[in-house]
Amino acid sequence: MTSPEPKPAPDHAGTDPGRSDDAHTRGDASRGNAWWRSAVVYQVYPRSFADSDGDGIGDLRGVIAKLDHLRSLGVDVVWLSPIFTSPQADNGYDISDYQGIDPTFGSLEDVDELVAGLHSRGMRLVMDLVVNHTSDEHQWFVESAASKDSPKRDWYWWRPPREGFVGGERGAEPTNWHSFFSGSTWQWHPETGEYYLHLFARKQPDLNWENPEVRQAVYAMMRWWVARGVDGFRMDVINLISKVVCDDGALPDGVVGTDLPAGVSRYADGSPFYTNGPRLHEFLHEMHTEVLAHGAASGDVLITVGEMPGVTLEEARKVTDPARRELDMVFTFEHVGIDHGPGGKWALRPLHLPDLKANLARWQEGLMAVGWNSLYWNNHDQPRVVSRWGDDSAEHRVASAKSLGTVLHLLRGTPYVYQGEELGMTNVGWSQIGSYQDIETLNYYSESVSGGASDGEVMAGIGPVSRDNARTPMQWSDTPHAGFTTGTPWLAVNPNYPAVNAEAAVADPDSVFHHYRRLIELRHAHEVVVEGDFALLLPDHEQVFAYTRSLGDETLLMVANLSSAPAVVDLPGQAATVAGTLLIATHADGAPADGERVSLAPWESRAYLA
Repeated sequence: MTSPEPKPAPDHAGTDPGRSDDAHTRGDASRGNAWWRSAVVYQVYPRSFADSDGDGIGDLRGVIAKLDHLRSLGVDVVWLSPIFTSPQADNGYDISDYQGIDPTFGSLEDVDELVAGLHSRGMRLVMDLVVNHTSDEHQWFVESAASKDSPKRDWYWWRPPREGFVGGERGAEPTNWHSFFSGSTWQWHPETGEYYLHLFARKQPDLNWENPEVRQAVYAMMRWWVARGVDGFRMDVINLISKVVCDDGALPDGVVGTDLPAGVSRYADGSPFYTNGPRLHEFLHEMHTEVLAHGAASGDVLITVGEMPGVTLEEARKVTDPARRELDMVFTFEHVGIDHGPGGKWALRPLHLPDLKANLARWQEGLMAVGWNSLYWNNHDQPRVVSRWGDDSAEHRVASAKSLGTVLHLLRGTPYVYQGEELGMTNVGWSQIGSYQDIETLNYYSESVSGGASDGEVMAGIGPVSRDNARTPMQWSDTPHAGFTTGTPWLAVNPNYPAVNAEAAVADPDSVFHHYRRLIELRHAHEVVVEGDFALLLPDHEQVFAYTRSLGDETLLMVANLSSAPAVVDLPGQAATVAGTLLIATHADGAPADGERVSLAPWESRAYLA
């Protein structure tokens, strides 16, 4: 479809005079006005956030209606998951028009109203940039697939069948790579007699970033959105855009391992040939030069974060080093894979807290001098952290959600809050496959059961980790369907909504919502939270997470009992800090500290400043 030209960018350089922590006024000029260092980002998954028209699917007007909820929480940025025109094979991460809005969600005029509403409240908008792949219904791919002679043929990865095989037959795929969404990464296209590459679903063909025309088309689209008032981009699997290409143009096979799900051992891990590829930094620097360096329509700097599965600390240093002019921060996946078993995400192990502490500390220390961290527990692809690593029982849900939030938000980096996290929303954990809609979950179930696994065995793995845990509708009230819709929700609401909902949380001063609001206020008010150096304490303790943040003469101490049993710890050298100001605590009746000794109730956390 033909998209209309962008409207003149609104003048939103002005700020909300009633907001003393306005995001537009913060930033360190010596770091290029890096305002995002003291910001907090809130992710909205539009399909599940708020439905304005009763069709059971969240939409842009639903988001607009809830902006005051976000402002009262105190966040600075809203990251909006994809709302672009899409067949919805992967809930919008399969885009058929980058400059069109899917009618399910609204219109471009709704986007303009959302941008204006955010800017008038001192908040900014980050859009999802999904450019490793498109939908197979995107006009680019339609033209590419039309014939081998199409001018856009090389915009995607087309390859002939493996030598000695007939196209479409088992084993004829150009490489043996295993898709993120099960099966082969190659789809046979009999009309032109070649395969096309799709690292994800078959309806998500990978763009060929080796082709400079592809890159320029992407940059032109980004500039179009910036002119429309967008303040930055979250870049979906951006470190997969560069592939290893052999001298003859072929892509290499992976080594078949033994750690793949049952029934798929003929496929191999191809990630060494498409993760953090040889031209990644070149492409990101070019994107910065072509688009990002020119800033937002307001004249301020843009915010960028790259989702990078498999990124190493060394690569993250390069990507986020300001001198290299690539991206501001990355989403690493190491910490959210810390409890994966030999069978991957579908075989979780109990969390060993020292492992999590060691991993987070390594990234805190590794990006302290150069680069920047993004901080998150939850997003649209991860299960709810209060169910995964907290205790979602009625007794401990609130305290464990608060303490997990405290641990994360007082680290060094930019925190991300996923919708409902500020309420302590939990996993839904359905036991029947018919309840799920996530394509990754359904493909895994089908592949595993066809490979011989029992329904009970497979569902035991799906319940705790399916992406649908994060995608159940936002719980706004105790009214039918949690106030999300007046119709039938596209995905069932978690049945605990009568107790866990925004209306109740906002009314309760001791709720998870108000704890998160205070954590965000601390980041805005105290430079030590933003810029302070990090030091891990008690690395081997299996219940308590403790660390300090230090800047000049100030020291902040965070101590949290991440278990359902009491804990008593000695914090050597921290008596003066413990005797300082108590900045935030989960328990109003917590036991007084005794010098360096701190006694903590189950899921109790505190932060001191001296």
